[in-house]
Amino acid sequence: MEINGEFLEESVRELRQYFRSGSTRSVTWRKNQLTALLDLVHKNEDAISESLYQDLGKHPVEAFRDEIGAIGKSATYSLSCVEKWMAPKKSDIPLLFFPAKGEVLAEALGVVLIFSSWNFPIMLALDPLIGAIAAGNVVVIKPSEQAPACSSFLANTIPRYLDSNAIRVIEGGAAVSQQLLLQKWDKIFFTGSPRVARFVMSAAAKNLTPVTLELGGKCPAILDSLTNPSDFKLAVKRIVGGKWGPCSGQACIGIDYVLVEEKVSSHLVELLKKIVRRFYGDNPLESKVISRIVNKQNFTRLCNLLKDPLVAASIVHGGSVEEKHLFIEPTILLDPPLDADVMTEEIFGPLLPIITVNKIGESIEFINSRPKPLAIYAFTKDETLKRRILTETSSGSVTFNDTMVQFLCDTLPFGGVGQSGFGRYHGKYSFDTFSHEKAVMHRSLCLEIEPRYPPWSKFKLEFLRLAYKLNYFGLLLHILGLKRYK
Repeated sequence: MEINGEFLEESVRELRQYFRSGSTRSVTWRKNQLTALLDLVHKNEDAISESLYQDLGKHPVEAFRDEIGAIGKSATYSLSCVEKWMAPKKSDIPLLFFPAKGEVLAEALGVVLIFSSWNFPIMLALDPLIGAIAAGNVVVIKPSEQAPACSSFLANTIPRYLDSNAIRVIEGGAAVSQQLLLQKWDKIFFTGSPRVARFVMSAAAKNLTPVTLELGGKCPAILDSLTNPSDFKLAVKRIVGGKWGPCSGQACIGIDYVLVEEKVSSHLVELLKKIVRRFYGDNPLESKVISRIVNKQNFTRLCNLLKDPLVAASIVHGGSVEEKHLFIEPTILLDPPLDADVMTEEIFGPLLPIITVNKIGESIEFINSRPKPLAIYAFTKDETLKRRILTETSSGSVTFNDTMVQFLCDTLPFGGVGQSGFGRYHGKYSFDTFSHEKAVMHRSLCLEIEPRYPPWSKFKLEFLRLAYKLNYFGLLLHILGLKRYK
């Protein structure tokens, strides 16, 4: 079917009409959709896993850990909480406004557009959808065309499980995305690159549409000189898992580079080599447990990062590539030039630079000299260093002594700051992202006493001053009858 502006305009009109009917606002509809989404995931686990393998070469364990299981967890959590989230929240009203009561009511924004990314094509399409459904919105999902098998799966499967009057999937490339951005939306949720995000924001600005941008950046890992060998080894294991485990480093919250003191750098390199071989074998391509690069364009981009002679000279492990299978083995670089592309651009691949410093505290200045990252990881037991990282750096999140686990925690917000994005989601934060908090005040129609004095007399002015001081303004308004003269 040809996707053109007229078709998209009609689709958005139908969605908006359905939203205005009020069908999506009941707790029953929301719970039914979340339950149906759980059924979709559980009953199509093999099909999802196969689609992820076709697009990215993901192993079934990786597919379940990072996408299938994560979606199930998120939907289950929202299903158990949505009724509580929907309930009006009582607000304490100062005596200044007596007699009155107030509340905050979460209302759906309306028609929502979700752009998902190719690196976690199921998770990054359905996780925002969970929040949009929980908040009572109608939704258009635009999957990434760079993950065609997953895009096709979503387009063919979602209508079989979810309310097609409220939730639709529209496939296509850049031309379709541009046509979508010409429509009027009540919210746009985008996951992708900063380059594309600028086009999204520009288009949204024309209609004053609120936008959430989930981008990325160069996420550092600070590795302190842990004195206990077992602590150091565990930290390195988690660095390996956080770098190459999720989509072969093609993850916005994956580790981009490691900062470590020079005196322990050689030990770190040897331990990294040992653990990489243990996790992925002597020939990672044959092990089939690590994802491939998504396409030829990104494969070429990563290869070009290694072609710089000074960068190539810094390779201490790996570096081999297999163009036929779009595979690059886990590669470790020790102190590549800081002005090289590998250290100025987000790597988004299986290359791990190690940057040495004299003292680990210098890592804070190094991080602050670059754009704000989506996440900072720090392996340390030093409470002073922890406090410095929290107070002297800015990032979307900070995780101590582990990597990427914050993404799976429904009770923590996930999002960036500065060039790594803005807005947040997951759990209740997703519900809030797709909701408007409407302030409601209930006042009384109590009998008022007719004023004996002109409304702006000096006598009443003194009473008003006293009222503000004593916080009895609402009461005195009734006594003085000043509301009649506003």
